[in-house]
Amino acid sequence: AMAAAPRWRERLFSLYFLSHIPITALIDLQPLLPAGIAPRALTDLLQQYATAFRDPMMLQPPEWFKAFIYCEAFLQLPFFPIAAYAFLKGGCRWIRTPAIIYSTHVATTLFAILAHILFHDFSKSEHAGPQTLRERLVLLSIYLPYLLIPLLLLFTMLCNPHYKHVEKRKRK
Repeated sequence: AMAAAPRWRERLFSLYFLSHIPITALIDLQPLLPAGIAPRALTDLLQQYATAFRDPMMLQPPEWFKAFIYCEAFLQLPFFPIAAYAFLKGGCRWIRTPAIIYSTHVATTLFAILAHILFHDFSKSEHAGPQTLRERLVLLSIYLPYLLIPLLLLFTMLCNPHYKHVEKRKRK
């Protein structure tokens, strides 16, 4: 018997990838653009977010964080519509390897970001950063889904029988 694709997880993954497209294109890539290029409404939105959640990394990204944004622009963004399609359609075994590469890459970047949020001394940053443990945990909670969903994706691709056993091609 064929193992069924895990439908609720596939729906979650397609939603994750679909929602990631506007977030990345409109918000996340702003730090890479020259000043004055992004529409005012979008820069205001980023400013409000950064102030409310005390996220100075999005307003003045350290070089290592900027490198991750370049990865998001050139590696992840092109992958989002492909992954959204595969998981929306469901049962697409060809997404397994790209999904393993994507989720491993993103989980790795998130470990660095989460460590920075938890342990960095933000007292010298130009823009308000988290000071108290509570502020650090609030900011952490914004980034956490971008670690947990890729880890669930990785676990699904590695352990779910539907994705694990790739069909042997029949010899003619």
